Order: sequence, then C-alpha cells, then structure tokens
Amino acid sequence: MSDNNEIKTNLFLELRRGTITLCVLSQLTEPKYGYALVETLDEKGMRVEPGTLYPLLRRLEKQGLLKSEWETTGSKPRKYYVLSEMGEQVYLALTAEWGQMRETIDTLTNEEAK
Repeated sequence: MSDNNEIKTNLFLELRRGTITLCVLSQLTEPKYGYALVETLDEKGMRVEPGTLYPLLRRLEKQGLLKSEWETTGSKPRKYYVLSEMGEQVYLALTAEWGQMRETIDTLTNEEAK
C-alpha cells in the first residue's frame, strides 16, 4: 500500500472510531442483543465488527451508560443492552455536540466553494 493510501486508511479509521460510540448509543433506546446491534448498524451503513462492538458494549456498561439483562428463555441465552438513565443524558449531550461539530465542519469545508 502506498504511503498516501495508508495515511488515508488510518485517518478514516480514526474518524470512524470517534463516531461508533454515538452510533451504538443511538440504537439502544430499546433493548438489543449484540449480534442484532451489529446487523442493525450494518443495515444503516455503519459496519462494526463484533470484535469491536462487544468490548465497546462492556466499556459503556462499566461506565454506567448501558444496562444489560440476560434473556434465557429462548433457544440460546442472549445479553440485551439498553441505555441507562445516565446513558440517555450522555447520548443527548453527544448528539447536540455532534450537531454543532457538523455545522462547524460543513462551514469550514464549504468555504472553498464560495
């Protein structure tokens, strides 16, 4: 891979890493288990590998942003995740911040078009 492609790939990964948490929180207003979350995000254009998602879910739960509950009545046990009260507050704050950042970035990146 050329240096240019490697630099772009690394920058794209950094950008994605910074947005995955917001995307995950946005989908947990209703309980979902991990694999269903992977599928939902993928359907909506945000591909997240299970090896990335599960550690993130554990970290968010440890931080108090998610609650989880095991469902054992089905064919196999599944751990469902949903936003905690604090998670809802943090999600709203992150969404507001994202909106402000998006406006700023749009302004900065569209200055050339003027």
